[in-house]
Amino acid sequence: MKTISRLSTIAASIALGTATALLPAASVLAGKDDHLEARELLKRGEILPLAHILDVVQARVPGDVIEVELDRDDDGWEYKVKVLTPTGLVRKITLNARNGAVIKIKDD
Repeated sequence: MKTISRLSTIAASIALGTATALLPAASVLAGKDDHLEARELLKRGEILPLAHILDVVQARVPGDVIEVELDRDDDGWEYKVKVLTPTGLVRKITLNARNGAVIKIKDD
């Protein structure tokens, strides 16, 4: 699985004038050109904008987004979003990056 970025580079590359760049993030495996790759994926229609993904996440798991990753695995690109719920539970939501479908939700 290839991780191309965390929220700091995703937000910079995918932000379409939305206020998603205010979310906290940590860089672990992010390369300096990952935002360019993410932008190209968005232009080619291979991934949805982060703003759309965050709308889907909030509808399924309300709370504060604390981390976002964009990963590629055998089935294609996936967003992985961690949410801190109002009860203090951290949940990880995995979504298909092309269509926004929720793949799984688990406690982290």
